Amino acid sequence: MRKTETARLACEELEKFYPDADCTLDYEKPYELLISTRLAAQCTDARVNIVTQELYKKYPTLESFAEADISELEQAVKPCGFYHTKAKNIKEMSGQLIERHGGRVPDTMEELLALSGVGRKTANLILGDVYGKPAVVTDTHCIRISRRLGLTAYKEPAKVEADLRKLIPPEVSNAFCHRTVMFGREICTARSPKCSKCPLSYFCKEHGANSK
Repeated sequence: MRKTETARLACEELEKFYPDADCTLDYEKPYELLISTRLAAQCTDARVNIVTQELYKKYPTLESFAEADISELEQAVKPCGFYHTKAKNIKEMSGQLIERHGGRVPDTMEELLALSGVGRKTANLILGDVYGKPAVVTDTHCIRISRRLGLTAYKEPAKVEADLRKLIPPEVSNAFCHRTVMFGREICTARSPKCSKCPLSYFCKEHGANSK
C-alpha cells in the first residue's frame, strides 16, 4: 500500500474514532497555551493542567509573568519539572511578546521560533489551535504512530513533520495530530499496544509485519 493511501485511511479511521479532536491543554488566552505547552515538555498534560489552574490565577496577565520574581515563578512551575529553565523561558517569552508584538502571540513560524523556549512543536500547536492554520505537531505519540504505520522512517520531530506535510491534507493536519495523541494514549501505546482493538490494524505496517 502506498504511503498516500495509508495516510488517507489513517485520517479517515481516526476521525471516526475521535470525531472531536482537541488540544488536551487547558487555556483561555493564546499566551496561556504558549506557556502551558512550554510546561508540558517532559511532563504530562494532566499535570500541567493542574499546575496552571493556580498559575494563571497568581499571574493573571502577560505583564505579571514578565514582571514575576523568578524564584517565585520557579516554585509555581516546579511540579512540571525542569523548573529553572521553564520559569526563565516563560518570563523572557512574556517580555518578548510585550516588547516585540504588543502582547499579541505572533502567527508566523519565524516569529514564534524567535521566542525563548519555543520550538517547532510549540509553534505548530499555536498556529493550528489559535490561528487555524495547517500545522503538524510531532509529539511522541504522533511520531510513534506515524512510524508504525509506515508514514515515516524517522524519529526526529522535524523530519517526521516534513514527511507528514507531504502526506496529510493541510485542512486536517492539525486534527490528525490531536487524534494521534488520544489514540497513542488509549490504543497505540508505546508498550503493549492494543492491536486487537485498533481500527488501523488492517493497514498498519508494523502490525502486518508482526502478524507474519
